[in-house]
Amino acid sequence: MTRLGYQIPNFTYPGVEPADLFATVARQAREADASGFDTVMVMDHFYQLPMLGPPEAEMLESYTLLSALSQHTERVRLSALVTGNTYRAPALLAKTVTALDVVSGGRAQLGIGAGWFQEEHDALGFEFGTFTDRFEKLEESLQIITGMLAGERPTVEGRWYTVRDAINRPAPLGPIPLMIGGGGERKTLRLVARFATDSNLICGHDEIARKLDALAGHCEREGRDRSGITVSYQTVACIAPTRDEARAELDAYLASRGIDVASMGEDDAEAIRSAVAYGGPDELAEHFAGLLALGVDGFTVAAPANGHVEGRVALLGEALAPLVA
Repeated sequence: MTRLGYQIPNFTYPGVEPADLFATVARQAREADASGFDTVMVMDHFYQLPMLGPPEAEMLESYTLLSALSQHTERVRLSALVTGNTYRAPALLAKTVTALDVVSGGRAQLGIGAGWFQEEHDALGFEFGTFTDRFEKLEESLQIITGMLAGERPTVEGRWYTVRDAINRPAPLGPIPLMIGGGGERKTLRLVARFATDSNLICGHDEIARKLDALAGHCEREGRDRSGITVSYQTVACIAPTRDEARAELDAYLASRGIDVASMGEDDAEAIRSAVAYGGPDELAEHFAGLLALGVDGFTVAAPANGHVEGRVALLGEALAPLVA
């Protein structure tokens, strides 16, 4: 399952016009495919997230994009990180992921979460609901989706969704891995234990051990072997041949977001840069080896600052792939 995933979270690149956008994205996917990543992932949002850009920044629909990337890659699995359950009816999502599996030659992966970005829901007419509503919907969806992907014909009369003898033909070419994203200890990790092959944790480094303990407890209650679930940690990196180059590219990205670290004192500037793992290949490898020592099985890594720069994704894969081999 996913031990080294490359996520593409942004589609606004310096000097890249919309007509050239897909070529830039596809190049990143090809570099990931050739350099040791096992999964390529894209955002499933319609508006850009506040930490990455304004809402009107470019955002490509995820499953259309993944299907196109399947024709430009050969080895990697293809997934959203993660599908917003609130946007998509579960039976349609099962059909969509199955179609991706067929057109990719059996390389689809389903990443899914409860949904959280209220602004795009309100703007585009998707019902957001309460926190409890969203997790109830996710649990019902997973009952339907897992049944359809397994070749069953599920019938579910739920509070939120109803299907009757739901057919999914053609079937997937093989088992489709199912990743649930998030780190909620009471709800999210319980659903991981019940339904998923993969967990993608979003949390601080100091929280990882507690999250893993919570997942192990849920697995025990569900009668599952915890070792059968691959746990990846979601993070951000900026790599270049040297630390100075990486810092310059990170600073340029921060400046594009209105954060001028060059005008700050070095301590303040470094405090901002420290949110991103940056440096040369050896330095990044050492940093990520430290994360593995905290108990996770691998990583999902985004490179919003410089993933669009030719060769950077390849450099990142070559640095990190030996750690999870």
